[in-house]
Amino acid sequence: MWKVPDFAGEANEDERPSLRQVFNLPGVRPALFVAFAFVLSHNILYTYIAPLLTSLGTLGQTDRVLLVFGVVALASIFIVGTMIDKWLRPLLCVGLSLFLIAAITLALAQDSSIQVYVAAAIWGLAFGGFGPLIQTATLRSAGKAADVATSMIVTLWNVGIAGGAIVGGIVLERVGAIALPWSLVLLLLPALALVVLSRTLAKPAG
Repeated sequence: MWKVPDFAGEANEDERPSLRQVFNLPGVRPALFVAFAFVLSHNILYTYIAPLLTSLGTLGQTDRVLLVFGVVALASIFIVGTMIDKWLRPLLCVGLSLFLIAAITLALAQDSSIQVYVAAAIWGLAFGGFGPLIQTATLRSAGKAADVATSMIVTLWNVGIAGGAIVGGIVLERVGAIALPWSLVLLLLPALALVVLSRTLAKPAG
């Protein structure tokens, strides 16, 4: 009551837009696709980081690699929080680009612990602030339908978590751990292209 401003409630529950109406709003679909691609990519890597590190010659260093990832991810949240209002779309581009760089660095990091740790730091920098970025982009596009759009983001986020385990497991079994970073590249490239080319993503509704 002290800090949060008052917000007008909904006059009529029946006026709430349907999922289809919100999905068709300009900017919502691109945001949902980018969110799914990013979360799916993250969970492919996060779920199977141990076998990937083993294939890269960094056996037994999973805890330290994830510590680097986590610490930098915390810093990323702070950085994004100070810039998100003014630089939302550029920050989305930067985040996706950093994740791509991290994936390619891991793909090429044969028997190089330094490259693995650098990639983990870049990955953390990309991941930490992504949640607030894509949530804000979706809410801007959804306008008054923000609550429905939020439910869609949460659902896709959870599907991405489960999908990362499934897709990563298939890649690991059929191709091998070294192919995991390249699967991220295939997901992140179209997401980055969409952020760059979309005219509606992260723009206020109307």
